Amino acid sequence: MEILKVDNLCKTYGKGHTLVKALDNVSFYVNEGEFVAIVGPSGSGKSTLLHIIGGIDRPTDGVVMVNGIDIYDLNENDLAIFRRKEVGLVYQFYNLIPILNVKENITLPILLDGKKVDEVYLNELLEILNLKHRINHLPNELSGGEQQRVAIARALITKPSLLLADEPTGNLDSKSSLEILKLLKLSNQKYNQTIIMITHNQNLALYADRIITIDDGKITRDEVIKR
Repeated sequence: MEILKVDNLCKTYGKGHTLVKALDNVSFYVNEGEFVAIVGPSGSGKSTLLHIIGGIDRPTDGVVMVNGIDIYDLNENDLAIFRRKEVGLVYQFYNLIPILNVKENITLPILLDGKKVDEVYLNELLEILNLKHRINHLPNELSGGEQQRVAIARALITKPSLLLADEPTGNLDSKSSLEILKLLKLSNQKYNQTIIMITHNQNLALYADRIITIDDGKITRDEVIKR
C-alpha cells in the first residue's frame, strides 16, 4: 500500500540571477514497510527533500501526500500535529534533552501529546536497542552510539507512519554506524516500519530495499536492491 507520494516537488531559493533550484520536479512514491535510502553528493538536495517530506520545510511547488493527505494543505497547527504523530526524525546530532534521562527522552513525544506510554512497547524497544541498563542515565553519560539508539527509540515510540533518518551515522565510527543500520533494518522488519534514510555512504545504503539517487535536485536513479 502506498504510504507516501511525492509529485513534481520543487524548492527554490532566491530569484533572478541568484535563483537556486534545490529540488527540480521530483516525483516518486514509497510503499508501506519499505526501507528507502536517498543518496547523492553534498548539496544535491537530499536533505531538503527529507525535510519537506517531514513537514519541516515547505515546498515552492508540488505535492506531498502521506496516507492520502496532502500535508501542505494543512494549516500550521495541523501540520505540527502531523509532524508529532506521523513522523519520527533521527538526525546525526541526536538532539537529546540533556537534563532528561534515557527513558524521559524516549517517552517525551508521547507525554507532549498527553497520552499514556505503552510500557510493554517501551520495554521491547529498550530490549531491542540494548538500553535497559542505561535507562536512568543522562545523555552525557552515554556513548555516541548509545545516544543515537535513544534517538531511534524516541522516533519509534509514537509508531509513526514514516521514520526519516538524516545521515544517522554521520557522527559515529564505523562499528557504531553498522550497529545503527542493523537496528534500523530490524525496526523495518519487526514492525514493518517505513524508513527513508539520507546517506552519502553507498555501503550503508545497501541495507535499504531501494536506493534513490539525487543530483542537482533531480532523481537520476531509482533502483530496487536485489537480495
